[in-house]
Amino acid sequence: MPEIYDPIIFDLDGTLLNTLGDLAAAGNRALAALGLPVHEVEEYRLFVGNGIPKLIERICPPGSDEETLRSVHKAFSEYYELHKADLTKPYPGMTELLAELKSRGITAVCNTNKDHKFSVELLTAFFGDTLVEIVGAGLGFPTKPDPAAALYLAEKYAPKIANIGAKPLYVGDSNVDMQTARAAGFDACGALWGFRGRKELAAENPAHLAANVEELRRIILE
Repeated sequence: MPEIYDPIIFDLDGTLLNTLGDLAAAGNRALAALGLPVHEVEEYRLFVGNGIPKLIERICPPGSDEETLRSVHKAFSEYYELHKADLTKPYPGMTELLAELKSRGITAVCNTNKDHKFSVELLTAFFGDTLVEIVGAGLGFPTKPDPAAALYLAEKYAPKIANIGAKPLYVGDSNVDMQTARAAGFDACGALWGFRGRKELAAENPAHLAANVEELRRIILE
C-alpha cells in the first residue's frame, strides 16, 4: 500500500529553487574583489549544500587563513543580499505543486542550510505562503545532516486529525539531505533535477528518486 506523506520537508537550493547562477555570481564577485581565482558556474554544484560558511571555505584557495575567509564571506553576503534573485527561479512545476499541497491540506515546510534571512526572503518572494515554515541557518539548530530541525518540523506539523498514520517525507538534491532524512528516521526522495545528480543520491538508498517535479507529485499524491 502506498505511503501517506505529510508533512513534506523540502531542501531549498537545488530542490525548490535553482539558485546556482546567483550563488556562483556572488562567490566569484567576492573572490575577484580579493584577487583570488574564480570558478566555473558548474563547479558551484559541488560547493553548495552545507551552508554559506562551508561554501566560502570550498571556493577559497586551500589553506586560506581566517581573515581571508571572513573577507570573502563579507563580500559574498553583501553582493548576494542585493542580487540573490537575479537569476534564481523555481524548478518547473514547483510553484504549482506547493499550491496543490496547500489546497489538499498537506503541509509543506523548508529545512535548509542556507542563511535564514536569505531563505525567507527568496521563498516568500517566489512561493508566498505555500511553505508554512522555513528553518534556515542561524535559528539555533545545527546544520544538516544533523536532523534536529527536520525533527522539529515533523513533530510540529504532524497531522492531528486527517491523514492519521501519515509520515514525513524529506525532499532534497544532495547526500546531505538523504543523510538528514535517514538520521531523522524519515523516508527521503532524491531530487534528480537538482545540483548533485543520480549517482550521489542513489548511493544513499533513498525510498524514492524523482526525475522531475511531476514524478515527485505522483509520489506524494498518488
